[in-house]
Amino acid sequence: MKKLGLIVNPIAGMGGRVGLKGSDGPAILHKARELGALPESPSRAVEALRAVSRIKDQVELITYPREMGEYEARECGFAPTVVGSIAAGLTTPEDTMTAAREMTELGVGLLLFAGGDGTARDIHDAVGQNVLALGIPAGVKVHSAVYAVNPKSAGELAVMSLDGRASSMREAEVMDIDEEAFREGMVATRLYGYLRVPDDRRFVQSGKSGGAQGESEAVLGIASEIVRKMEEDCLYIIGPGTTTRPIMEELGLENTLLGVDVVLNKRFVAGDVNERDLLALTGGRRAKIVVTVIGGQGHILGRGNQQLSPEVIRQVSKDDIIVVASMEKLGSLGGRPLLVDTGDAELDQALSGYTKVTVDFNSYAMHRVGI
Repeated sequence: MKKLGLIVNPIAGMGGRVGLKGSDGPAILHKARELGALPESPSRAVEALRAVSRIKDQVELITYPREMGEYEARECGFAPTVVGSIAAGLTTPEDTMTAAREMTELGVGLLLFAGGDGTARDIHDAVGQNVLALGIPAGVKVHSAVYAVNPKSAGELAVMSLDGRASSMREAEVMDIDEEAFREGMVATRLYGYLRVPDDRRFVQSGKSGGAQGESEAVLGIASEIVRKMEEDCLYIIGPGTTTRPIMEELGLENTLLGVDVVLNKRFVAGDVNERDLLALTGGRRAKIVVTVIGGQGHILGRGNQQLSPEVIRQVSKDDIIVVASMEKLGSLGGRPLLVDTGDAELDQALSGYTKVTVDFNSYAMHRVGI
C-alpha cells in the first residue's frame, strides 16, 4: 500500500476573515479568537481528502492526533495510522516539524499538509527536500509555490502522485512575507528554500511574482480610471495590494497596505475592516469590490483577502466585482486563468467565466476566471 502523510495546522487561516493578515504567534491567535475567528484549515483538509478517499483502500494514511489530521481523516472514511502526541488545543510549529520528521522516517510517498506560508516554512525546516510534499492552501497568505491552487486540486494531484500518474517532480519555492520590507510600506516576499512537489502546473500554483519594471505608470492609470468611474452612493470595498493602493492615494485617503478599506462618495468610511464590518456595511446597500491579481499565481479571491468572505461576496453582484491588473501582470500568468478559491465551491463556480480587467486608464482586457 502507498503511504500518505497528512499534517493539518489547525490554526492556519484564522486571522483572515477578521482582518489580522495572519495567525502567526500566540498574541495574534488570541486576538483572532477574541474577534470570533474560526478554524479554516480543517474544512479545507477535508475537501482535499474527499478526493483521495476514492482510493482509501489502497492507501495507508499516516497522520497526527486529533485536530492535526486524525479528525479530518476519520471524517472522510479513513482508518488512519496515528503517530506522535500533541496537547489538544495548544499545537505549535514544533508539532508540525516533529510530525513531518516522523512521517518522513516512516517512508511516506507524499506528505500532504494544510496551512499557509508559515506551515510551509516549518515543513521545509524539518525535512527539506527529503520527501515529496504538497500543500493544501488554508492560510491567509499563500505565496509559496508548494501549494495546490485549491483544496480539491491538492486531493486530485495526491491521487495522481500515489497511483503513479504524476511521476515527475520539481523544486518549488517556499516563500513568506518580508517583514522588514512590510515595515517600510512595501509588499515583498522572501525565499526561504525549496520543497519537492509533484510537477503538474494545472494543479499547483506558481510562486508570487513582484511587479514588472514599467508597471508603475499603468498602475497610476488604473487608479485614475477607477476613481473616474466611481458612482455616487455606492460603497467601494478596496482590496489589499500595491495595485489597489494608488486608488486610495488618488482619492487622497489613508489606506491599509495589506488590509481592506471602504470608500463612499470618494470619502473614507472605514479602514482595515474585517468580515463582520463588511457584512454590516454592505447590508441593504449597493457596493462594489475592487481586487487585484496576485502576480505569477492569478488568484483574485481567497489569497490575502479572506475578509471578502463568501457571505460578503454574495451581498455584491458578480458584475460589481472590479478586477484591476496591469498587462504585465496578466502576461506573467502565461495564459493561465485568474483563480478564485473562496472556500465555497458553489460560489467559485458562479464566479468562473470571463471577466473584464481594468489594465490602464480607459483600457480593459477580458480574461478567463477558473477554479
